[in-house]
Amino acid sequence: MYAYTPSHVTAHSFDVVGIGENSVDLVYRLPGALSPNGKLAASTHRVMCGGQVATTLTACVALGLRSAYVGTFGNDDNGTRIQQALTEARVDISHAMVRAAPNRHAVILVDERNGDRSVVWHRDPRLALKVEEIPLPVIGSARLVHVDDLDEEASVAVARAAVGRGVPVTSDLDRMTERTAELVALSTAPIFSTHVLAALTGEEDPPRALRTLRQTHAGPLCVTLGTNGAMMLEHDQLHHVPAFSVQSVDTTGAGDVFRAGFIYALLQGYNLVDVLRFASAAAAVSCTREGAMTSVPALADVQRLLNA
Repeated sequence: MYAYTPSHVTAHSFDVVGIGENSVDLVYRLPGALSPNGKLAASTHRVMCGGQVATTLTACVALGLRSAYVGTFGNDDNGTRIQQALTEARVDISHAMVRAAPNRHAVILVDERNGDRSVVWHRDPRLALKVEEIPLPVIGSARLVHVDDLDEEASVAVARAAVGRGVPVTSDLDRMTERTAELVALSTAPIFSTHVLAALTGEEDPPRALRTLRQTHAGPLCVTLGTNGAMMLEHDQLHHVPAFSVQSVDTTGAGDVFRAGFIYALLQGYNLVDVLRFASAAAAVSCTREGAMTSVPALADVQRLLNA
């Protein structure tokens, strides 16, 4: 079993420090799939806040963890909106920066028949976080650091700094690049989507892919499988947790909430099977709600589903 003993937390420490993406999303709910060259009237549309790391940190706070965000905001109305949303969610943003550029934004199309979504996004290059801008004392004060692959050079530097300070690292890797393997190696517990795991290992079958990756990574390896649940390789033992049965409204942010549930359970010292189960339940609850940051569950919501 992998043991993550919670370290002593001072008054100036955070449970989780996350570095990476925030976004303002224009969400359209559609009565069906959009065909090529077709037009389809939206049932509803809303402006909502999200982004991989921003949503994960918001969910961590909802579960009871002290969280801080490291990243960049634009100086437009969207930048103000996401800063306000994170502040209201009690995520510390005092170590983030504001740039003279439009904030990252996305258009999300949600098929209301099953909650599946498609995302089209844009991020101004001026929002890129530089390595020299990373607040290293904050990284060292965390019980756990969470990174994505938005600004890979910065994420690699943060992960390396965390590992050097004995701080565990989790990851949210959404694409395959020449730095992906390096980020995986620096992650204590990497969490993959199936397409990244397949691209990294050359194996389409998740169990084979995890065992292939085991040759170069000794820690727990996790992959989310959508409606098929989630899977983890602990040493040489493979664990699979089926997806919880819920009425899906919107899958936006489910993977981000899964990671928050994973982080929470890991820091609580759960065994890894229960970590996987708790994370899956958190993601399932989020699917019953619309949006990303607006869908995050409280601890009682997750426990209710687990008990049911």
